[in-house]
Amino acid sequence: MSTPTGFMEYQRQLPADRDPAERVKDWEEFHKHLEEEELQTQGARCMDCGTPYCHTGIDMIGGTSGCPIHNLIPEWNNLVYRGLWREALERLHKTNNFPEFTGRVCPAPCEGSCTVGLIGEPVTIKSIEQAIIDKGFEEGWVVPEPPEKRTGRRVAVVGSGPAGLAAAAQLNKAGHSVTVYERADRIGGLLTYGIPSMKLDKGVVQRRVDLLRAEGIEFVVNTEIGKDIPAQKLTQDYDAVVLCGGATKPREFNIEGSDLKGVHYAMDYLNGTIKSYLDSGLADGNYISAKDKDVIVIGGGDTGSDCVATALRHGCRSVTQFGTHKRAPLTRDPIANPWPQFPNVYTLDYAHEEAKALFGSDPREFSIMTTKFVGDEEGNLKELHTVQIERIVDETGRKIYQPIPGTEKVFPAQMALIAIGFDGPEQTLVQQLGLETDRRSNVKAPYGKYTTNVDKVFAAGDMRRGQSLVVWAINEGREVAREVDKYLMGATVLV
Repeated sequence: MSTPTGFMEYQRQLPADRDPAERVKDWEEFHKHLEEEELQTQGARCMDCGTPYCHTGIDMIGGTSGCPIHNLIPEWNNLVYRGLWREALERLHKTNNFPEFTGRVCPAPCEGSCTVGLIGEPVTIKSIEQAIIDKGFEEGWVVPEPPEKRTGRRVAVVGSGPAGLAAAAQLNKAGHSVTVYERADRIGGLLTYGIPSMKLDKGVVQRRVDLLRAEGIEFVVNTEIGKDIPAQKLTQDYDAVVLCGGATKPREFNIEGSDLKGVHYAMDYLNGTIKSYLDSGLADGNYISAKDKDVIVIGGGDTGSDCVATALRHGCRSVTQFGTHKRAPLTRDPIANPWPQFPNVYTLDYAHEEAKALFGSDPREFSIMTTKFVGDEEGNLKELHTVQIERIVDETGRKIYQPIPGTEKVFPAQMALIAIGFDGPEQTLVQQLGLETDRRSNVKAPYGKYTTNVDKVFAAGDMRRGQSLVVWAINEGREVAREVDKYLMGATVLV
């Protein structure tokens, strides 16, 4: 235990963010950092409780409670409090291959289930995690660790997002020869092309990729399995194949006017901007620009928020984000949303802070549904028609959204970005291999086993579970590696 009364003696303290009105002028990460002494004080707030729910990692009523990769949070909090940073890094890496990713982009369900949060503010787990790994890199403690010997087994990993990289890292650690295939021109999957640079600097991703390459993993880019290479060739050439291609098929939004110029899917918008920024600092112009436009983002999740932040940096005239959900309460509902569930409370994400700083208010509209897009005589989007909605239970017991008469409204817009989620993985690879899928078109592979109906083919991450958190992808990447190691060797050295 750090100090028995630390959670009573010290207040929760988060690192300050860069000023919202200033940071929208660039694409740099927006977080600042606490000093070491302040971080040690924050570590002292950890109770080391008898049953630490922070690392349970379970699905609970539609959300995640605790850390899915079971980070040893009380242990490294205590080590930070004692100033033993290198030892803290060792404990952190024991369960998490990529704390520099989760420390930046994870919503921190661990903090939502922190015992201190029962009666006060939870421990600042996420910022301590990021500080540990960042210090590890600064001090030169994070170095390539190739396996001492090879097993002679070859494994192909399809997809280089967090699940694919975690699987590759673990399988390589076990001594297998791993090749990772990525259809984009850079490794990282959604870490590179799905998350904007102000949340996750791409140099942070490349730094880890370089380490994995130095450890012996082979990366092949610009190669789409099922298109550039037949899927069956992998099953012929490798001893095992791990599919981590993600859930990248956008959910369709087919309403009147959805084919108008100016209506785009969110990932097309984000991917283009990120690639242009990495290629040329946006000088090539090969992206969809929101400059001087009224932008509507349809979808209330993280991807929608990233679209808001990106539009602000493009120089949009205005930006509004639509969500079908109600505005969350200011405090956790102890009946409907009890601890240790993730707290559903009203907060301003980084993008909403920025929009408020520029335009004076939270850019979100709640409990709203778009009914149609309207264009001008040249087929360009000019406005969105909406109606307020309420959630009811129909006669069959289903929860549905019902329009509220008299709440119709028109929003001017020259750009609409569809960020309503994904409908599972793209099907080319799935069909070529003859893989069974579930009712949501995800590859059918039982959690904890990850085996498909095709011999030697495994599936993990969003391709198996559907759209989810980066931390769940790392969990499944680590676990599928363990199962593949068992399959290849009869037993496993991985945990």
